[in-house]
Amino acid sequence: MSGETEKHSYMIGQAEMAARPLENALYLVATPIGNLGDITLRALETLAAADILACEDTRVSRVLLSRYGIRRRTTAYHEHNATEAGPKLIAALEQGRSVALISDAGTPLVSDPGYRLVGEALERNIRVVPIPGPSAALAALTASGLPSDAFLFAGFLPVKTGQRATRLQELKAVPATLIFFESPRRLADTLAAMVEVLGGTRQAAIGRELTKAFEETRRGTLAELADHYQAADTPKGEIVVCVAPPEHAVETPADVDRLLLSLAAEMPASKAAAEAAKMTGGERQALYRRLMDLKEG
Repeated sequence: MSGETEKHSYMIGQAEMAARPLENALYLVATPIGNLGDITLRALETLAAADILACEDTRVSRVLLSRYGIRRRTTAYHEHNATEAGPKLIAALEQGRSVALISDAGTPLVSDPGYRLVGEALERNIRVVPIPGPSAALAALTASGLPSDAFLFAGFLPVKTGQRATRLQELKAVPATLIFFESPRRLADTLAAMVEVLGGTRQAAIGRELTKAFEETRRGTLAELADHYQAADTPKGEIVVCVAPPEHAVETPADVDRLLLSLAAEMPASKAAAEAAKMTGGERQALYRRLMDLKEG
């Protein structure tokens, strides 16, 4: 049954409001990252009116929907069933229906499922409509006290030590505040790696459980934060790490040596030298010879 013929409603406080019919489109609906009061009126209207409500985890989404009296059937769409569920959603969109996509928290596609679905929809000339709202990355940035005129969201760093160091080396000279998501159990190791690659004097901030009851933002240099979380118990909750831009982008010889060794741990020496040349602007053969010296020494 389409949005034009099926009636949905939701509750705001004590007032019940009829949902407006939605046009045929894929709606990307941002949802609260903790405090359920952060939902927007437009998001509620969209969730109440969409023909199909696709959720990363229907059990998690049910808490939000129940809070606002939205009594809707939901369907699961996540990274593990995207191959099967995605074509069904695309077929529904091609039949003229409306689909609202939500993740467990925050803005869909930002380290959450949906990228492939949006790409497929656009290839088929299906309209994609963002319904903006909460974002953990932006919430952490605004509370960090770090420069916000330019920033780069880098998602989760690789788990493997060498790959993580390589990725940090790639980001080291970016003239913007860096924003990462991180697992609580990996936070101490990640901060130690950041000290090693980015330098311990860079200012940073750790946002934990943002918008929730035990919200915390801890600020300091990377070295100070690394020491704190190395000594403290493993933190609980969602973690966002913000790192200030570099004071300068000049690479020291020691920086280049660390980059060469981290790359060589993941790939052959010749390829490592070629990658280092791309990242630093150095000469490939000279970098290869330097890597050989490092290995011999």
